[in-house]
Amino acid sequence: MSKTKSFLLGIAVGGVVSATTTLFTAPLSGRDLRTRAKQQGAEWLDLLENVKNDGLKLKDQIAQTSKEGVVMIKDLTQEIKTSVTEWKESVEPHQKKIQSYLEQIEGSLKELEEKVKKE
Repeated sequence: MSKTKSFLLGIAVGGVVSATTTLFTAPLSGRDLRTRAKQQGAEWLDLLENVKNDGLKLKDQIAQTSKEGVVMIKDLTQEIKTSVTEWKESVEPHQKKIQSYLEQIEGSLKELEEKVKKE
């Protein structure tokens, strides 16, 4: 039991000595330290609130941009489809004419081959 008492007495004395040393070596008085701690706490709360508000604004901005992007992509897709359809319609008559010309050229080449074979 004497070992336990001396151990507890050592802890008590050490605690008192360290508390006294801390108080005498602290650069600020207790009142000043509490005031400063409150001020810094308030500053941290303000900073945290600003970060929270900025985060919410960013989230809303991203959501809005995403919605606008979806609408723009749908519009662009529709415009491309329309352009391709119009291009196909404008090219089709020319394509038929070109095919007709190619058939005429083939016919002419066959006739020429036959004439060359006969001679």
